[in-house]
Amino acid sequence: MSSGDPTTMQPAGAPGSPAPQWSPAANPTRRPLLRTVITAGIVASGFLVCLLVLLDILGQRLTTQTIVVAALMAIVPVFVIVPTFLWLDRYEAEPVRYRVFAFLWGALVAVVGAFFLNTFGLKLLVEAAWNDPLATGAVYLAPVTEETLKGLGILLIFLLRRREFDGVIDGIVYAGLIGAGFAFSENILYLGQAYNEYGSEGLTATFLVRGLMGPFGHPLFTSLTGIGIGIAVTARRPATRVLAVVVGWVCAMLLHGLWNLSALAGMDGFFEAYLTYQVPLFLAFLGFLLWLRRREGRLIGRHLSPYADAGWLTHAEVTMLSHLRLRRAARSWARRTGGRAARRSMDAFQDSASDLALLRSRIVRGTAEEGAAARELVLLEAITAHRRDFIGSPVT
Repeated sequence: MSSGDPTTMQPAGAPGSPAPQWSPAANPTRRPLLRTVITAGIVASGFLVCLLVLLDILGQRLTTQTIVVAALMAIVPVFVIVPTFLWLDRYEAEPVRYRVFAFLWGALVAVVGAFFLNTFGLKLLVEAAWNDPLATGAVYLAPVTEETLKGLGILLIFLLRRREFDGVIDGIVYAGLIGAGFAFSENILYLGQAYNEYGSEGLTATFLVRGLMGPFGHPLFTSLTGIGIGIAVTARRPATRVLAVVVGWVCAMLLHGLWNLSALAGMDGFFEAYLTYQVPLFLAFLGFLLWLRRREGRLIGRHLSPYADAGWLTHAEVTMLSHLRLRRAARSWARRTGGRAARRSMDAFQDSASDLALLRSRIVRGTAEEGAAARELVLLEAITAHRRDFIGSPVT
């Protein structure tokens, strides 16, 4: 089958075409069970080791009661940050296992790695009699180590699960979740130390700055790396891909360094920097996220239209799939008319169609992965089977 033109493909169920052998309950992206279990076991073991190390680091500095209090306060911003990035990821939601991996990478692997690298780097600065090693470490060392380790998490997902990484939105979503996890663990340490040194007033002040005024700091920094990797996904030239990743990573470090520099300037200097460039930058970032989400809807509509012309979809379905409001209405309709089974089939229909649109965009750009043509047919057959299920027609 050629993947160059969907109009040359025959819709499943058309006269003369074999009936698709497909179960509406099947997930075309599901991995074999044994490989999933083995992989999950290895990853979970690595995260468990990092968790034990993190607990040891915290336990050497804080009492159990302080850790619990600090953790309860540190989790508050998570309930704002994570939903924000999941909201962005509505058209083509990333697999749950990768979203969990991203958060845990930031909360465990990146935090533990950064702790040891920053400690080692600070020790070298002290031994070298460096002028003000703490400030140097905060402004120059920490941004390099932390943004590198957080960025490695995004890069791992990109390299190991290339098919799940479609562009800038995916890069930002994974970066935001990694940043949220990193900020959560780091905030436990900062909040606990503030309480030990200054009591309740120090705890409150630290929570105000880190939890309320700057909760999107780490996610925003790392999102620049995610944007770079997302651009690399859509680029054809290898040099452009490398340049995009490097530029995004460098920008993440620079922004992180500027944030830390403003924190060292005293409260007056911090608030001045906060109002003059941090708040405007954050608002610009939110505007960028809104634009990206609308753009993805238009992209889905544009790349699904040829399949509607070929008879795989109707043009009304393409309109529905390219607008979140209409997608929600379609899921509600399926639930009312066919119960949970129909709702699940509508979910799968929408997910498969979104995957198909993004796959089609990679095919058109010439950046599709190996086996794209076969996956295109799998997704088309899945769309056909799930539509038959939620409209009440039997799948043969």
